[in-house]
Amino acid sequence: MLNFDQKIEFQNKSNDILTVGELLIDMISADYDDDFDCDTFHKFFGGSPSNIAMNVKKLGIHSLVASAVGEDGLGKFLIKQLHNASMDTRCVQQVPYATSMVVVSKSKNTPIPIFYREADYHLEYTPQLEEALMNSKIVHFSCWPISRMPVRTTIEKVIETAKENNTLICFDPNYHPMIWQKGEDGIEYVKSVISKVDIVKPSEDDAERLFGKDTNENHIEKFLKLGAKLVIMTLGKDGAIVSNGVETIKLNTLATEVVDTTGAGDAFWSGFYTAVVKGYTIREALNFGFAVSAYKLKYTGAVVDLPKLEEIKEIYGI
Repeated sequence: MLNFDQKIEFQNKSNDILTVGELLIDMISADYDDDFDCDTFHKFFGGSPSNIAMNVKKLGIHSLVASAVGEDGLGKFLIKQLHNASMDTRCVQQVPYATSMVVVSKSKNTPIPIFYREADYHLEYTPQLEEALMNSKIVHFSCWPISRMPVRTTIEKVIETAKENNTLICFDPNYHPMIWQKGEDGIEYVKSVISKVDIVKPSEDDAERLFGKDTNENHIEKFLKLGAKLVIMTLGKDGAIVSNGVETIKLNTLATEVVDTTGAGDAFWSGFYTAVVKGYTIREALNFGFAVSAYKLKYTGAVVDLPKLEEIKEIYGI
């Protein structure tokens, strides 16, 4: 069990977190427009695991991202962005497919994306990826890589290796039917993955897509029954409900200004991960998650110029 008032004990490994999955382009509208009537879109560095890897490095811990991008201009743009952030790109594979893209309208609510996928689901399990995994304290992935073959096989091997090496396994169960092949029961596969991981962070929408309409408390109980050791259910402006199966706590958001919600969940993960690696308790780390998310919400785009965690602590009085 993961106790709220205890620190997570990690083995002494050279890398703090390895994020595995999509590295892609976020095309975000210049104006607020949920109907896609806007004529102008701007490209941003995107992909949830990649956003987290970039964020935690800015916050002050070590990270690696394992992803696949195309041998095209957009793929080169993404790798350049990693280099500009002094990120190690040894686990970013270039493949002969178009770089994946998500088109989304700038929104103060949950943005509605349109997906264009190709390169991201061709990530292979290589000796370099295995070495990075074995030297990492935490591994993180989302529904994107498990939704398609052949990268699903890569994630299955990642989970197996992580369990053998006492790596904390964290999963964003952001199920969306549009990223799965037609006719495939993605929901049942996601549920099978939850049984193999330690921490999950569903949103209310994620939980409803997986389990149907129910109360937040019942949704959390379903995640716990599947085998998750800690469930963090984010509730947007209403904060979060968190349970370890023994104790359930409610946390309030720290956001006071919302410019763009894109990447807010990634920012939460980033603050949480950085704090647990730096030796804060789970309860303290949850508050850091909200603080980093609140900071990000003031800016457009999934990845913003975050200060170190210590400065975040001062800004939000944690």
